[in-house]
Formats: sequence, structure tokens, C-alpha cells
Amino acid sequence: MESISEQELNERVAVLRKFRSLLECQRAKFREYLTVLEKQQNSIVTENPEALLAHTELEQQIVKNISSLQKVIVPMSEIYRSVSSENMTEEDKSLEAIRSDLSKLQTQVLTQNEKNRALLRTHITQIRQQLDQFTNPYRNTKSVYAQKVASGSLVEVEA
Repeated sequence: MESISEQELNERVAVLRKFRSLLECQRAKFREYLTVLEKQQNSIVTENPEALLAHTELEQQIVKNISSLQKVIVPMSEIYRSVSSENMTEEDKSLEAIRSDLSKLQTQVLTQNEKNRALLRTHITQIRQQLDQFTNPYRNTKSVYAQKVASGSLVEVEA
């Protein structure tokens, strides 16, 4: 077993801590995203378009944050693999717990997202059916403003 210098050990610990904090941050973002999706589902069911719009905008911001975090996590994961040693088994176990929790959250997010999409599809179908069934009561009548009615052309002015 080779011994490592104090500086190398400190670098490994710093990489591990940063990697763990990034994973925890990503886990928190996924939890936030799942909460937004659940609230969005309620907005779809209650047919509240303002809340649905707000949830959609918030969802876009969260997805943007998650993707920017992912851009940092991927290289950090590679750095972690390159500096990790067999001595950090406890740390590896905690990271694996975070990773498994992250994968469960990702699965839940995908499931909830698919539920919301299905609800929106059925809601849009219902709205289209309602629009198709709508009849305009003024469809065959002429507008009062469109009729050409004879009107006076002379004006009598008395002084």
C-alpha cells in the first residue's frame, strides 16, 4: 500500500466534499422539481391556467439549474474517480446513497412529468371537443352595422 502525502490527501478530501455538495444540491433541485410537478398536476386538475403558467415558468428555471449543475457534476465525477482511493469506503458509501436517492428522484420526476403530460393531453382534447360543439347563435344573422339602410341625404336648415 502506497502512502499519500498530506497535500494529496487534502486534495482528495476537498474533491470529495465538493462532489458531495454538488450531488446534494442536485438532489435538492430534483426534490423541488418534483414538488413543482405535483402542484402543477393540481393546477391541471382544477383547471387553473394562471397557476399552471406560474408552475411551468418555475419548472423551466429549475430544469435550467439542474442542467447547469449537471455540467459541473460530470467533470467533477471524473475528477473524483481519478483521485479516489480504496481507503475512502465510508465516503463512497455515502456518495452511493446520494446517487441512489438521486436516481429514485429522477424516476419519480419522469413519472410525474408523464402524468402531467397525459392530463394536459386529455384536457386539451376536452377543450377541442367543446370548441367543436360550440355554435355561434349569431352565425346566420346579419349585423345591424353591415346592413345598407337608406338614410336621408338632405338636411333642411331653417334660419
